[in-house]
Amino acid sequence: MSLNILSLLLAALAGSTMAVQGTLNAALGKIVGLLEATLIVMAIGLLAALLILYPLGLGKGNITKLVEAPWYIFLGGVLIVLITYGVAASIPRVGVANATTAIVAAQVTTAVVIDHFGLFGTQAIPFSWWKILGLAFLATGTRIMFMR
Repeated sequence: MSLNILSLLLAALAGSTMAVQGTLNAALGKIVGLLEATLIVMAIGLLAALLILYPLGLGKGNITKLVEAPWYIFLGGVLIVLITYGVAASIPRVGVANATTAIVAAQVTTAVVIDHFGLFGTQAIPFSWWKILGLAFLATGTRIMFMR
């Protein structure tokens, strides 16, 4: 199996777990409040990452290079809070499928823009007619998913 297929399978696994995670976070939010649930989820995530990184020794990077990172890269920490809160807040209102559809449509559209301009240090991958056609199909599929 090629590395690209494994990477795509990993991405698909991450995507499928997002729907489950959002559902669990929404359920926790109903019990303790959405911001409180977001805080709890972030704390558990921090503990899980620390466990994986240190006692299990799975980290292969060099955390001392942290000071070399551009400031905007740290915005990912803020964004994960907005993502977690947004998913947990939207699922009870529109359902898991509709929330996930909106997430995927916005994610892919944003990803195409990031690729095209090579933002945040990524390799520039220009728009193609195929990608524009794919976005049109994505928009159509999104509209169909939102129909009752």
